[in-house]
Formats: sequence, structure tokens, C-alpha cells
Amino acid sequence: MDTLTLLLIAFGLAMDAFAVSISNGTTVKHQRTNHALRIGIFFGSFQAMMPLIGWSAGLTLRDLISGVDHWIAFGLLSLIGCKMIYESTKMDGQKKETFPLSLWMLLMLSIATSIDALAVGISFALLNISIVTPILVIGTVTFVLSFLGVLIGNRIGHFFEKKIEVIGGLILIGIGVKILIEHLCNAP
Repeated sequence: MDTLTLLLIAFGLAMDAFAVSISNGTTVKHQRTNHALRIGIFFGSFQAMMPLIGWSAGLTLRDLISGVDHWIAFGLLSLIGCKMIYESTKMDGQKKETFPLSLWMLLMLSIATSIDALAVGISFALLNISIVTPILVIGTVTFVLSFLGVLIGNRIGHFFEKKIEVIGGLILIGIGVKILIEHLCNAP
């Protein structure tokens, strides 16, 4: 596989994580760099692990996951998006600042944004492509874009506060709907 194709795959896979990172960046008030590193590490790691898992599982897992991967991603992203919208309606004294850094939320977001990478890993196995370079490139690109996404979201988020949080939630729901529609339209 040539370098340009691999980079395009990596950027394509990282776009969901980038959008989610921007959304999360809007909610961060303190420790921007720590939060950006944490999100980048989670998203980059999961985005690198999923192709490895897919590649390892090959054809067997493809049949099991392909029927529900879009529903899992849709459900997780919609749930998190609705929670963000709900959080934006709370009074300032009622808001919890732990939401963006919650381990549970990071795990759910990491899984939801990396499910497509599992399918890519399966396709790498079918094409007999060595997996080491792709997972390094995919993980690194996702880390960098996720890190930058948090910083970008943080910079613009404080200007619009609650509106951006609602928009961020709607973006997550939109990504979930997009994934669902793409998979349902391509279903046999």
C-alpha cells in the first residue's frame, strides 16, 4: 500500500475523532493541554488497536460486527450527544466539569469513533497487507488531530459557551446518524 493511500485512510478514519475532540474541547475550562493529551492518547490508541483487532480476526469477525457496528456507533454517539445537550441546559452551578475527562466517557467515545477502523483492519487482512505501518500511521494521525481538535474546540468554545456545547452534541448525534445511514444504504 502506498504512503498517500495510507495517509488518506488515516485522515478519513480520524475525522470522527477530530469532530468529537472539538466538541469535547468546548467543555474544558482548565488544563487544556492535559485534556488534549488524554483525548489524543485514548483516541489514537483505540484507532490503532481496532485495525489490529480487525486484521487479527479476519473474515470471522467481519460477519459478526458488520451487522451491528453502525448501530453500536449510532447508539454511543447519540447517547453522548444527548448528554452534552442536556448538560448545556443546566445552570452553571449544577454543571459537572468532570464530564469531558470521565474515563467511562472517554472509553465510549474511543470505541464509537474507532469502530470503522476495525473494518479497515479486516480489509487489510483480506488484502494481505502488513499491519504494523498502518496502525502506527492511523494511531499517530488520530492522536495529532484529536489533540488539535480539543485545543481548537477550547479556543472557540468559550466565546459561545452553551451554544457550542449544544452544537457539539448535535455534531455527535449527526455523526452517529451519518454512520447509521451509510451502513443501512450500503446493506444488501
